Amino acid sequence: MSRQPEKSSEAELLQGTLDMLILKVTALQPIHGYAIAQRIQQISRDALQIRQGSLYPALYRLENRGWLKADWRTTEGGREAKFYSLTPQGRRQLAVETAGWRRLCDAISLVLETAE
Repeated sequence: MSRQPEKSSEAELLQGTLDMLILKVTALQPIHGYAIAQRIQQISRDALQIRQGSLYPALYRLENRGWLKADWRTTEGGREAKFYSLTPQGRRQLAVETAGWRRLCDAISLVLETAE
């Protein structure tokens, strides 16, 4: 029986990088949860779609670690929402995670570019 390629490979990759993506988006400006998911989808040209079931636990985790701070504000639509922004500790963590991600990408590229 042949094995079909899994369509969830992007989701598996995302699970390991979701914190870094959230930190990056919140580094740009204070932003509420739903807008974080929209922004990641927009920047990735629809390649990455974050589900609420993954996003909100990650936001709570990052806030508990002190990497994000949150405060209630009114959205452009007039609704109250929790806006997240990056803390100085979160900015340092983003730099660490970004450097690690770049090292991983470089290592994978070396393997993929090896001549057969």
